[in-house]
Amino acid sequence: MGRISFGPDRGPRARRGDVRAAILALLAEKPMHGYEMIQEIEERTNGLWRPSAGSIYPTVQLLEDEGLIAGEEIDGKRRFTLTPAGTEALAERGSEPPPWEQVTNDAGDSTRELVREFQNLVGAFRQVVRTGSEGQKAKAQTVLADARRGIYATLGEDE
Repeated sequence: MGRISFGPDRGPRARRGDVRAAILALLAEKPMHGYEMIQEIEERTNGLWRPSAGSIYPTVQLLEDEGLIAGEEIDGKRRFTLTPAGTEALAERGSEPPPWEQVTNDAGDSTRELVREFQNLVGAFRQVVRTGSEGQKAKAQTVLADARRGIYATLGEDE
């Protein structure tokens, strides 16, 4: 849950290289493991960007191979820290905003509002799953199916 991705020309997309810059910027703040990085980016973009493990972990490996970050096994998790070379690489970005700010700045108001409304829907969904009766869950399933059909119908309308 909480994953939102957009295809070509359908919404914000991290540009090539943003994952790399995001990892370096995050590790400048504190050591993290890969999943923490994914969560942190998603949180900082209010759900607009959630890099996949398939983009984070290979980039982490590349940065480690380049000597920009170092990994250490702690309590069964591999945590990464920025090396002095990584600090220098990050400094080369100058005053450019962090990648997560670029994503949120590039998203229009309507996109941010739509994502916020979806997040509210997810919260309601979770509440029904956790505490709803069987009848309430059945009704919520119907509401969700109607909403899905309505959204697809909206895409088919002319503006």
